[in-house]
Amino acid sequence: MGKIDREVVTVDLDAESIKKDFPILSNSENNKSLVYLDSGASAQMPQLVIDRINHYHQHEHANIHRGVYDLSEQATISYESVRSTVARFLNVADTSEVIFTKGTTHAINLVAHAFGRTFVRAGDEIVISHMEHHSNIVPWQQLCEEVGATLKIIPISDIGELDMEAYGRLLSERTKIVAVTHVSNVLGTINPIKEMVALAHSKDIPVLVDGAQGAPHMKVDIQDLDCDFYIFSGHKVCGPTGIGILYGKRNWLERMNPYEGGGDMILSVTFEKTTYAEIPAKFEAGTPPIASAIGLGEAIKYLEAIGLERIEKHEKVLTRYATEALTEINGLTVYGTAPNKAGVISFGVKGVHPHDMGTLLSDDGVAVRAGHHCAQPVMQRFKVPATTRASFYLYNTLEDIDRLVSSVRNAKKIFS
Repeated sequence: MGKIDREVVTVDLDAESIKKDFPILSNSENNKSLVYLDSGASAQMPQLVIDRINHYHQHEHANIHRGVYDLSEQATISYESVRSTVARFLNVADTSEVIFTKGTTHAINLVAHAFGRTFVRAGDEIVISHMEHHSNIVPWQQLCEEVGATLKIIPISDIGELDMEAYGRLLSERTKIVAVTHVSNVLGTINPIKEMVALAHSKDIPVLVDGAQGAPHMKVDIQDLDCDFYIFSGHKVCGPTGIGILYGKRNWLERMNPYEGGGDMILSVTFEKTTYAEIPAKFEAGTPPIASAIGLGEAIKYLEAIGLERIEKHEKVLTRYATEALTEINGLTVYGTAPNKAGVISFGVKGVHPHDMGTLLSDDGVAVRAGHHCAQPVMQRFKVPATTRASFYLYNTLEDIDRLVSSVRNAKKIFS
């Protein structure tokens, strides 16, 4: 099956051994060993991340920043150290440009609100792409409706690549920001972010990058990309839910008003006036998700120890192998065939609804996602109501792909 030498994977990255770090992957599904192919929705957590979170709850749990007792001070140190870990992970020079959020959706809403209400006015334009997740569409739509701005859309080709010529034409003196995904969560396309940023910056336009599907799967160098905002979620990098990261250039963050009020985001409060804290506290209202942040830090260290470059190479092998095997199935269509892809394959089988396919795969112990994947405009572009999506990560093996392909073939027979 396929044309790839299995040793390419096992020599450089021993996914079978890595899989043992993740306790949930030893579980069964419908009395069959679990093949987890839904990391695009949420990655699993290794035992050391679970242990670190438990250690916090058992030995460090306290609120942070203003406590003068040992427990609070230790919790503060553990929490704030993660900011430095994230800065290293993204190659950010200034740790104060790293903002903790609840996740990617929260972070995009934060920027749409705080940047948008400061810099976007009636008649202005915001540029996004046709392949965006709803989280990078709806907040900008809401902003445009509120202030009278216009949303402009970068089209995508039949293979799932952005039309870069059209992108260049969309940028004008009216464009206030470009918001684009690093990697499509449906098509797997890796967008040419550095090129897109350079083109926007040549016209003094800032760029926000939704890195939810980028940061987990490749080495991200913020200083090289030079984007103005970069965002990702903890639960997609083998960390817990409820925590995300917003990187923002100081030049923008200092001029943006806070998104939420209360807690440590203030400097002083009177009934006449409130003054705000410096960044990053300015954008971190209320009690933060302390345990989740600490878990995120441990997850990042885990990925760094393995190496993001090795993870990316491993996923490319899996993706190519899976694509070759799946496309041998009569009546199966892969949506998104760009040459530069991450570990995401969305597909449909003639005569089989994606939800039926997902259910039948689950019966075989194979966990995939079925639906529109919070990207309905992508479904509309390819004229399908939904797709079945398999997404790969560092703990997946060629044997996992074999199980997927075999299960798809079996499901197809049921509907033949």
